[in-house]
Amino acid sequence: MRVLAAMSGGVDSAVAAARAAEAGHEVTGVHMALSSNPQSYRTGARGCCTLEDSRDARRAADVIGIPFYVWDLAERFHRDVVEDFVEEYAAGRTPNPCLRCNEKIKFAALLDRALALGFDAVCTGHYARLDDGVLRRGVDAGKDQSYVLAVCTPEQLAHAMFPLGDTAKADIRAEAERRGLQVADKPDSHDICFIADGDTRGFLADRLGTAPGPIVDADGNEVGEHDGAYAYTVGQRKGLRIGRPAPDGRPRYVLDISPVDNTVTVGPREALDVHEIVGERPVWLSERPSGAFGCRVQLRAHGEVHDCTAEPEGDLLRIRLAAPARGVAPGQAAVLYEGDRVLGSATIAETARVPA
Repeated sequence: MRVLAAMSGGVDSAVAAARAAEAGHEVTGVHMALSSNPQSYRTGARGCCTLEDSRDARRAADVIGIPFYVWDLAERFHRDVVEDFVEEYAAGRTPNPCLRCNEKIKFAALLDRALALGFDAVCTGHYARLDDGVLRRGVDAGKDQSYVLAVCTPEQLAHAMFPLGDTAKADIRAEAERRGLQVADKPDSHDICFIADGDTRGFLADRLGTAPGPIVDADGNEVGEHDGAYAYTVGQRKGLRIGRPAPDGRPRYVLDISPVDNTVTVGPREALDVHEIVGERPVWLSERPSGAFGCRVQLRAHGEVHDCTAEPEGDLLRIRLAAPARGVAPGQAAVLYEGDRVLGSATIAETARVPA
């Protein structure tokens, strides 16, 4: 097959490209330039899309012995990932930009261009497995990325390759060293790739400005003030800037963010309990179920997995949890599993506390 290997400049995508080439595929490496003003160097493990990353990807392609190109997708990335991220926070939701990048960039913009140029598949360094079109968790539970891939459609997954899904991360680094890849010990990028300093609140404030408003308790009593509701997320405990403790002395958590009246509501930890979730824009990786069915659901990247009953309702997905989950934030993904198999996903739109 003709395979386009997305090479970020990190160890995972380099080994994935090497494995695809070793398997006999005709591989071409491509580095996606996602920043219109890339920095020369990353800061430790923060950030990506730097000139350093591009050079590391090129050096890896040279070692593997495959052609290499840089594709400028900065405008598309800014529109579909960065602007979406800001808009979601402004609307009181908590987005996952990695998930959106897979949906809009790697398996839409990149894949569409690859297919138009005659490639058969896009290869990435994600830790997940494809088994006859079925998306499964990677064997390294600590690195599994099936959650952020669950927004991909069956048609997109039919043109995807994940060569690392059957291997632990430590073994990937050892393999990179054996192959002579200089990125073998390069730190993994983490946090949000386009916020290199890790200051999400500052990043949002620069784009949304200051918008002071009240912080209230569950009874509506004002207990503090914020500079912008967008800086908070459901389940947050630290950085609430509340001037006085709760009457019972217990910590407070963010329970709700209302952009309409610019209000952040806080309360005790147990008030975060959620029994029911409504998801929008569901994606099914097999035939759409006709009724309710039992499965498990993951509600955040690398989060817990919960027993549940899921039921399609028109263009929505209703999920009833067997036991309550805490800190479920609208804007995140709810990904359904049967064992290690991904069944589908939806974006969390609403949550509810349902009395026992």
